Amino acid sequence: MKIIAELILYCLLFFAMVKYAVRNGAADGLYFYPQAVQERAVAIGLSTEEEIRRRRKEFMPLFFAVMTVSMVVMIRYLNGIHDFRNAYLQSLLFLEVMNWFDGIIIDRLWVGHDPFWKLKGCEDLPYVQTWPQVIRKRCILTLIWIAGACIPAAIVVLLP
Repeated sequence: MKIIAELILYCLLFFAMVKYAVRNGAADGLYFYPQAVQERAVAIGLSTEEEIRRRRKEFMPLFFAVMTVSMVVMIRYLNGIHDFRNAYLQSLLFLEVMNWFDGIIIDRLWVGHDPFWKLKGCEDLPYVQTWPQVIRKRCILTLIWIAGACIPAAIVVLLP
């Protein structure tokens, strides 16, 4: 039950980070949108390519740092995991839950149904992935996280 609460907390943190990224409006998170939407947004003056790149460069390192540190802290200090095998399995669980949460809850439900994400002047462009696109992307990321879970697991083991 404790791990379920931690996974929920982790997903809420993920949600909060996305909400932070778009705190002044959806246009702040244009780097989350497909390329066609970004291009239209630039063409109609919602942003510039430089601004989109700058915002991505500012947010993504912060996002990865916060999500990695919080996962490592939960695994190492809340759950008391010291060995690589268990750290790897818990890291993989956190990353896979985050992966599917992002695809289903964030992309399909929140972005797909909240008018907040509709950009004025880009309403005719598809900006929400279809179910087949979500499943394909999440399956690919599932395979990537099988290897990627080694990184937080190694950090957990190296901590005092």
